[in-house]
Amino acid sequence: MLNLKNVCAGYGDKDVIKNISLDIQLGQNLSIIGPNGCGKSTLLKVMVGLLHYKGDVLLDGKYLNRMKRGEISAKVAMLSQMSPIYFSYSVYDAVMMGRYVHGKSFLGGISVTDKEMILKCLKIVDMLDEKDRDITKLSGGQLQRVFLARTLAQDPDIILLDEPTNHLDLKYQIELIDYLKTWARENNRAIVGVLHDLNQAIRLSEDVLVMRGGEIVAHGSDILTADLLEDVYEIDVAGYMKNVLSHWQ
Repeated sequence: MLNLKNVCAGYGDKDVIKNISLDIQLGQNLSIIGPNGCGKSTLLKVMVGLLHYKGDVLLDGKYLNRMKRGEISAKVAMLSQMSPIYFSYSVYDAVMMGRYVHGKSFLGGISVTDKEMILKCLKIVDMLDEKDRDITKLSGGQLQRVFLARTLAQDPDIILLDEPTNHLDLKYQIELIDYLKTWARENNRAIVGVLHDLNQAIRLSEDVLVMRGGEIVAHGSDILTADLLEDVYEIDVAGYMKNVLSHWQ
């Protein structure tokens, strides 16, 4: 589905990620963790075709850098921490934009199927009652739920998550992760999530990729040992989490 081989990318003359090789298949969920600045978000930008890179990236057997923007967007969507708002739209119209990556024209209107998909996605994120509100009037958490609905309406094969839960309260953080897992399983899709919260990363997927200094230092299931986390984060992560847990016992 999505294959990276010896990929390097960065900003200016500096590579942030180095020699990354990775395969993402349909039906697979992957959590990417690591300290700030290790290249997690840069890697996602390469996967969705937003950043120039060296090496090879193939999407469904096609070279990503030879594909048109619309071709990529129909297959891969990214949900980030918070998207900028440049215009005032209703919640419904904001979600409707997710349907246009499939070659639809704003002037041609939308089909009954499109409308049903939009309403379904709004219901999923508990924003159906707010469908006529101006998105500029929403709270940060509400707005992020609208962006999630728009991403789901895009109906991609792969959803990339770049710290998407930052503006959500705990209830919606858990619901977002759990819903996406269900969506991927029931529709044979894939999720790649960059998450700082290790508990959320583990909740999303048993398959974890650990990065440090722009490189992969570990990848697989059941790899998160106390020693590995301390080496990568330079702090006793396991000890800290056990201490926090002790307050609830």
